[in-house]
Amino acid sequence: MITSLLIANRGEIACRIIRTARKMGVRTIAVYSDADARALHVREADEAVHIGPSEAAQSYLVGEKIIAAAKETGAEAIHPGYGFLSENADFAQAVIDAGLIWVGPKPDSIRAMGLKDAAKTLMEEAGVPVTPGYLGDDQSEERLAKEAEAIGYPVLIKAVAGGGGKGMRKVDDAADFADALASCRREATASFGNDIVLLEKWITNPRHIEVQVFGDSHGNVVHLFDRDCSLQRRHQKVIEEAPAPGMDEATREAVCAAAVRAAKAVDYEGAGTIEFIADGSDGLRADRIWFMEMNTRLQVEHPVTEEITGQDLVEWQLRVASGEELPKRQDELSINGWAMEARLYAEDPVTGFLPSTGELKVLDLPIDARIETGVKQRDEVSPHYDPMIAKIVVHADNRATAVHELALACGDVRCWPVKTNAWFLRRLCEHESFVEFNVTTGFIGEHLDELTAAPKLGDISLQLAADYFMLTNVHGSRGDSDFELANGLRGFRLNGPEAFDIRLLVDGEPKTISVTEPVDTLLDESWDRPPQYSWGDGTLSAFEDGAAYTVLLERFDGAAAGAASDGAILSPMPGKIIAVSVAAGDTVAKGDKLVTLEAMKMEHSLVAPFDGTVTELNAEEGGQVSEGTVLVQIEAAEG
Repeated sequence: MITSLLIANRGEIACRIIRTARKMGVRTIAVYSDADARALHVREADEAVHIGPSEAAQSYLVGEKIIAAAKETGAEAIHPGYGFLSENADFAQAVIDAGLIWVGPKPDSIRAMGLKDAAKTLMEEAGVPVTPGYLGDDQSEERLAKEAEAIGYPVLIKAVAGGGGKGMRKVDDAADFADALASCRREATASFGNDIVLLEKWITNPRHIEVQVFGDSHGNVVHLFDRDCSLQRRHQKVIEEAPAPGMDEATREAVCAAAVRAAKAVDYEGAGTIEFIADGSDGLRADRIWFMEMNTRLQVEHPVTEEITGQDLVEWQLRVASGEELPKRQDELSINGWAMEARLYAEDPVTGFLPSTGELKVLDLPIDARIETGVKQRDEVSPHYDPMIAKIVVHADNRATAVHELALACGDVRCWPVKTNAWFLRRLCEHESFVEFNVTTGFIGEHLDELTAAPKLGDISLQLAADYFMLTNVHGSRGDSDFELANGLRGFRLNGPEAFDIRLLVDGEPKTISVTEPVDTLLDESWDRPPQYSWGDGTLSAFEDGAAYTVLLERFDGAAAGAASDGAILSPMPGKIIAVSVAAGDTVAKGDKLVTLEAMKMEHSLVAPFDGTVTELNAEEGGQVSEGTVLVQIEAAEG
């Protein structure tokens, strides 16, 4: 058995591998770039080696540095994870040539499946059904256009070296073929250094079905059943599940058997995935499911297979790489229940899923789910790498329960100020078409506007936020920095029957709330997930259904933030004094401007809460003040 392992990766997959290696008593070595010097995978490994600048091209993608780190630390083996160098046959061979163990398939197997045209030809020879198309050597525009006509529009142009949705173009009409081909070739050249393409029949109602396969060096190959990864955005998977909905046992047996034949055709060792495209127009049928490609590595979505089979696939990888036989025979594997995985990204769905980077000042992930992550609260989301924060995985007895639990888990995510897609994932889980699984790979694109419409903080959450600011302004106290407001203020009542108007800024949008009732009358007893709040940096962060909102107090009861009932005007947050409108001894009327504070890139005017005299002034233009500092003291006028 391998006793020491270098992980040539970062983030959640590196942490995932470390966890299993530790369980098996295997020493782990992490590698890291400048940007990852304090990363979680570095902190969790037994040892760590710096391999270069933040850019992946100068660190994680430099095979020579990784092999040198392995030799320096006495590692016996290298695990590539996924992405980076995981499907680089030359790197795999270099690892082997260096006398190290490669935790992955043989280089020849990677090469055989690396080019889509050659892989399809190989699959046809092995009796694996492939999508109708053209895989020929003649790459002239004239020949490709002729073949497209023969296949019948719409067709799909695919770069043979492509992946991740790059180098792919759907063409609906012959008139558009030449432009689409040129665009596809340019992208393929830029991304993969290879402009060769193949043509496929476009499937009208496509579903993405894949089968987990595993082989060892003794000639054994098994499958660990199927997954459905149809919920995608721009060919990137968003939610995956196992097993595939609507697949009967006869179809499952046929598809999984085809996957095993595919793996045996390339003498496969280790973990791999055979990806199929299915025409779901008439349900899942074996004669309407075709080979698409093989991923010669561990997949991002492998946890759903682990959950339904009870197997640790990373442990299988390490055992197979050590020369052992597969831990289980085919007849010892079975499906138990249903599993789903959602990919939580640091991105903003409202702005076209632009990445969001920075410090995770608040990060609470759901406790009722399996979490695979490479970050913790106060870590940084770097602009240099994939913005995945975590994978949220649930397992239940049936699909309906799994969908419900995943929706709740996504809604429980609390992350600020980095934006996430948690609320978008929850919407997906709650969409009627997904609940009933009436979806194709184009589902998200077809429903994008409704799925990405900006979420709004609910009325009860707004009321609770207003109550919180009321509490802090009337009584001059503030709760814990991280708390459940709904529970913390249960039973709080204001003195007197009058209403107080609170003017809030919710993500910059003004909201005026009238506070008249105690908090406990606002909550339905059946509501088992009350809104969550966190206070920090002079800001109240509100969390609801996976979305995060920045809440600032602009005005309180006709006066500005900071006006207190005892006449002490407090700074509501850290900031800079940009104007002082009074002097000690001045007489002021209720509503007169006293001090202007600049904080969170906004100006906040603090005004007199009642008629009176300025008895103390602690504000100076240009000065920096902390939250809670008494800036002005006013003595109420007699009478």
